[in-house]
Amino acid sequence: MKIQTFTLGPLGTNGYLASRAGRAVFVDPGGDPAPVLAALSAGGLTLEAVLLTHLHCDHVYGCAALARATGAPVLLGEADLPLQDTELGGGGFMGLPLVEPFEPTPLAPGPARFLDQPCTVLPTPGHSPGSLSFHFPDQGVVFVGDVLFRRSIGRTDFPGGDLDILLAAVREHLFTLPPETVVYSGHGPATTIGDEMAHNPFLNGVY
Repeated sequence: MKIQTFTLGPLGTNGYLASRAGRAVFVDPGGDPAPVLAALSAGGLTLEAVLLTHLHCDHVYGCAALARATGAPVLLGEADLPLQDTELGGGGFMGLPLVEPFEPTPLAPGPARFLDQPCTVLPTPGHSPGSLSFHFPDQGVVFVGDVLFRRSIGRTDFPGGDLDILLAAVREHLFTLPPETVVYSGHGPATTIGDEMAHNPFLNGVY
């Protein structure tokens, strides 16, 4: 699997183009997807899905344009759907731009398959009610959105956030992954599960 990082949108959100054998998925299009579409074209890639870790506006600004250009469905956790009708999900929050409306498809946690690879869709709420993480076990990677960062965790003071729920989700669903698993977060650099278990100050003593 090839993974390309695109930092997009007003808050510099990390979006990830994961591709293999002519197929691709894109995780969290936070801004104008023009460079993503160029990469798809250059690589001869077919986008089979847009995967959303959560429905905060800075992670979804490019959804409508990317879905329109590729025909790919936009998949997200069902518990985040009500956020579309709020400033946090639809834009306007803290003066951020409005989000162009798009039609998401609910995705339930559990086993899935993308890029002809097994993927476990993990429920990791706490930053938002329906936050999901996408673990590709054969590739040793997990896309976590804003639940876990290098040496930090996601904010829980937004509507629908809950610190205890977030810590439990990380402990039960992320820290049980192999320690060498590479963690791709919504902001900042990549890290590993083992590194965060050992050094994340918000989680020491929790797992």
